[in-house]
Amino acid sequence: MVRPYYHRFGDPPEPGARVRLYAWDKLMPSQSRRNISGELDALAAVQLPLVKGPQSVYPYLAGQENAMLQYWRILRKRKWVVLATLAIVFALSVIATLNTTPLYQATSKVAIFPENPNVLGFKDRDNSPIDYDYDAALETQVAILRSDALAIKVIEAMHLDRDPRFTHANQVLPSTDTAIQVSRMEPDPGKTAGLLGTFGGGLNVQLLRNSRLIQVSYTHPDARLATEIANTLVTTFIEENFRTKYESVTQTSEWLSKELADLQMKVQTSEEKLVRYQKDHSILGVDEKQNIVTSRLDELNKELTAAQTDRFQKESNHKLAMVGDPASSTSTSPEGTSSLLDKLREKEADLNTQFAQATTQFGSGYPKVTELSNQLKQVRAEIEMEKTRMRGRIRDEYLTAVQREDLLTSAFNRQKQEANQLNESAIEYSVLKRDAEANRQLYQDLLQKLKEAGVSAGLRSSNIRVVDVARTPTFPIAPNVRHNITLGFLLGLGLGIGLAFVLDSLDSTVRNMDEVSAISTLPALGTIPLQPSSNGHSHKLLKTTVDEKSGSPSLVTYSRPKSESAEAYRALRTSILLSAFGAPPKVVLVTSAMPQEGKTTISANSALVLAQRGNRVLLVDADLRRPGVEKIFGLRPRGGLSTLISGVDKLEDVLLPFTPVPNLWILPAGPIPPQPAELLSSKVMKDYIARWRNEFDHIVIDTPPCLSVTDAVLLSPEADRVILVARSGQTTKPALRRATEVLLQVNARVMGVVLNALNVHSAEGYYYYGGRYTDRYYDEESSENGAAAAAASKVS
Repeated sequence: MVRPYYHRFGDPPEPGARVRLYAWDKLMPSQSRRNISGELDALAAVQLPLVKGPQSVYPYLAGQENAMLQYWRILRKRKWVVLATLAIVFALSVIATLNTTPLYQATSKVAIFPENPNVLGFKDRDNSPIDYDYDAALETQVAILRSDALAIKVIEAMHLDRDPRFTHANQVLPSTDTAIQVSRMEPDPGKTAGLLGTFGGGLNVQLLRNSRLIQVSYTHPDARLATEIANTLVTTFIEENFRTKYESVTQTSEWLSKELADLQMKVQTSEEKLVRYQKDHSILGVDEKQNIVTSRLDELNKELTAAQTDRFQKESNHKLAMVGDPASSTSTSPEGTSSLLDKLREKEADLNTQFAQATTQFGSGYPKVTELSNQLKQVRAEIEMEKTRMRGRIRDEYLTAVQREDLLTSAFNRQKQEANQLNESAIEYSVLKRDAEANRQLYQDLLQKLKEAGVSAGLRSSNIRVVDVARTPTFPIAPNVRHNITLGFLLGLGLGIGLAFVLDSLDSTVRNMDEVSAISTLPALGTIPLQPSSNGHSHKLLKTTVDEKSGSPSLVTYSRPKSESAEAYRALRTSILLSAFGAPPKVVLVTSAMPQEGKTTISANSALVLAQRGNRVLLVDADLRRPGVEKIFGLRPRGGLSTLISGVDKLEDVLLPFTPVPNLWILPAGPIPPQPAELLSSKVMKDYIARWRNEFDHIVIDTPPCLSVTDAVLLSPEADRVILVARSGQTTKPALRRATEVLLQVNARVMGVVLNALNVHSAEGYYYYGGRYTDRYYDEESSENGAAAAAASKVS
């Protein structure tokens, strides 16, 4: 948001610039301070954001408003678009709902329980039941209920192809002679497809979650027919399930009967071969003999293994005894031998101890020492003899183990040869025997299953059960009047709101002060409201407003001085007076971007409010192409600015006083010259402006639009301040932006932008003027209107 600035209006503003005027009382003369103080009081009455006091005195632009408030303003501005769209869509939804044929829905529920897919009850080799995917089975049943084959059976069973309640929608069968006959010759594919399409359009089959139930629904305008179709579909589905099982069992029985005859011949042949082989090879009791031989071979194998283990142990002991102390290998020797050697070693150790003590005490020649030495030698000799005996015993044990192992090995080899011979003669016998037994067992199993199949064919068992039978519905399920109307209302409201935002985004005109400041980068000096006519029911622009009581062109600041528009011009006057330090500007130029934006009306009323302060004011109509000031004031001059600059007339001859306001003089445009731009940019024009500065307090110059012609641009450097007028809802943003650039390029001291013709009853006017509260504040009494009319008649 661009903030206003007042240090130099001709300079480009800095981002976020805001000039504080708390020292304004020291910078201005006393007379100017008194005049401006009165203007501040008048400005506060129209709620313009100019604050009186030491904080700041400047036109204030509103801060960034809430996004939701901005959306609300757009909707209020486009409320008729929203309401019209809502009404159209809502009416269409109501009409479509009322014209829709009521539809009734009949619903039936069936339960699908698990079953063994193997009709005959066969099992796998591991005697476990065959895997059964129950979820897949339910989906399969749902697909069957939706199938065309089942639909055709229902159509045939109910003769729907000849029922006008069913065929009236598509008229696929005009007569009974051309009815669909799927099971007969030469069916008509097109008619069949039409019937199936009609049937499937009303059918709805769905699996209820977390249950074994399937819901079958049929929708049709005829409630009774919908019920009959739903129940017939379920009944046909169950009958087809029975028929499928029966056909499966029947086919299985026929196959078993054929296989049993062949299998019986195989059993007889295999048994004959077995008996013939026994006779030819004199095999009797092979199984018993074979068991004995095998058992004996197993025993020899175990004994041979034990003998080898014992031989390994004895061989290890023998090797240890030969190379070292035999006592270390006596873990498997008799206990007495080991204990004898241990006792001898204990005795040896005891004698060594006594011998050492005696030698230390008595010496080596002492008799007791000699005796102990002899005993020690004798014990050591006994130990060596014991070791020799132990080595001989260990060697004998080892040789015995080797001999036993050899004997068992020979016996095991002989037994193995005998077993091999027996196996060679029994192999063929076992093959023939197994073949005969397998054929006999298979024959018995198939015979049993054939009997079971015969029993199953006579049963009518099913895993499908009807839970709820379809009942005739009493209320239609479609159309849902409440739902459709609500949906139509919401859809219409949404489309209306969307269309309002689209239209607003496509609108390139400026409509409020925020847009003016953002586009032009100039301060918004104020807004001039759209002036209502005297009856209050229609609106006209200020420049074309007519007072119906006086019959003369309306100068709102004079004819209705207490109106809202008059206060807006007084607020604009305050902005003009505060636009410079030291003294108010003398020469004020008023222009606009394009024609028909109200610049002439603003020039005239601004000159009036400046003159009402008691200052000498000159209003110059410098629009030499389409002059409008003389029309506003009802003048018929013979000359004007064009004749003055051309030298035809003198200033005293063309300067006209406005008698109702003694301090206001008007210089009309005069005859339209051939080259207006050259006259306005001439030295004579500049000299007259310099002269007027000395004779008048304020000079208000009305100029042509700056984008249409160059008159205003050429004249703008001579003015102290330039006011750019934009019309709400008409001036485009590119035009306003370009006008600002054109003026700033010639260093014109642009004071700001005035937004004209703002509708106070619109969203923008409601936001900036407070809505209905300003209507009450600026309510003009009949007495005031009468006074304004009398004053206007005096002007004429």
